[in-house]
This record gives sequence, structure tokens and C-alpha cells, in this order.
Amino acid sequence: MNPSTTPPNAPLSAAGLILVGLLALSGWHPYDRATWLMEVAPVMIALPVLVATRQRFPLTTLLYTCIFVHALVLMLGGAYTYARVPLGFALQDLLHLGRNPYDKIGHFFQGFAPVLITREILLRGHHVRGRKMLAFLSVCVVLAISATYEFIEWGAALALGQGADEFLGTQGDPWDTQSDMFFALIGALAALTLLSRLHDRQLQRLIPP
Repeated sequence: MNPSTTPPNAPLSAAGLILVGLLALSGWHPYDRATWLMEVAPVMIALPVLVATRQRFPLTTLLYTCIFVHALVLMLGGAYTYARVPLGFALQDLLHLGRNPYDKIGHFFQGFAPVLITREILLRGHHVRGRKMLAFLSVCVVLAISATYEFIEWGAALALGQGADEFLGTQGDPWDTQSDMFFALIGALAALTLLSRLHDRQLQRLIPP
């Protein structure tokens, strides 16, 4: 890997420090400590992995940016619980909704960022030939991740009973699981539609001929 083609270290280090600081801030006085831990667990896992793989498998700037934004969404949801995020209440009033929709933003990003992660891994590993198959498999991985997350929520509900209500954030919606996966699908399709060309250009600069 040519170091000159990789994203600069200084902005990445700054972004990492910002995320660590915001993670600590979100966990200072969260609404529910157990919910906070479950919601921000992906951030706690992803940060060390990104640091460990920075030199041997640096990602595109676009992908680092999407992961950063996704982490912000997770930490905000963890601090307040998804059903109580103030931004969600503002959207609820603006759009005249019957519930706080912030959890749908979270599930949208559950598709938006992971589909680009999957796409980058498949392209750089030469695992797929053909753009249509690349898009199809990338979306399939996102839906598998979304389904796995719903299994985790189901397990939390069985293990914690009423204590899992804040983590589930269903707000009385009997179709919450299905709509969560649908929003992940929308996020994946949006990322592929809007960012595939930019992603390809950044990959061409990142990967030496």
C-alpha cells in the first residue's frame, strides 16, 4: 500500500479522539446505563479495530466519514435511549408523527454505512465480479446484519423482560422489527445510489495499479 494514497493520519487521529471524547460524554449520565452499553457497543468494538487495521488495511475517506457519522447516531441514541432523543421529538412535531422516529434514523444508518463497508471489502478483495452482483451481495449482507441485530434485541427482551424496553424502543409499534429492517434497506440503497461513483474514485486512488 502506497502511503501517499491513504487518507491523512492527522484528520483520522483527530476524528478518533473526538469520538472517544463524545463516547465518554454520552456515557457520563445516560438515561439508562445498560441501554447505553448495548447501544454504543458497536462503537467500542469498531474504534480499536479501525486503529489496529489503519496501516495494513486503511479505508477510503468516504468510508471513515460514514463510520464517524454512524457512531454519532449510535452514541446519541445510547445517551438518551432512542425513544427519548430530543432530535427525534423535534422531527415528530415537524412531521406530525405518532412516535419519536429517531430509532429509524439509527436503522437507516445501520444500512448506509455497512453497505459501503461491505462494498469496499468485496471490491478490494476481488471477491465479486460484476456491479449488479456486487450491489446485490452488499445489500444482502446489510439485511443479514439488520436481522442479526433484531435477534439480539429479541434475546435482550427474553433475558431482561421489562428492563429491555428502553433498548428495544418499539414505542408500542407491533411492526417495529419489520420497519427497522426496511429502513436499513433504504439506507443501503441510498448509499449505493448516491455514493458508489465517489466510492469508486476514492478506491482507485487508494489501491495502487
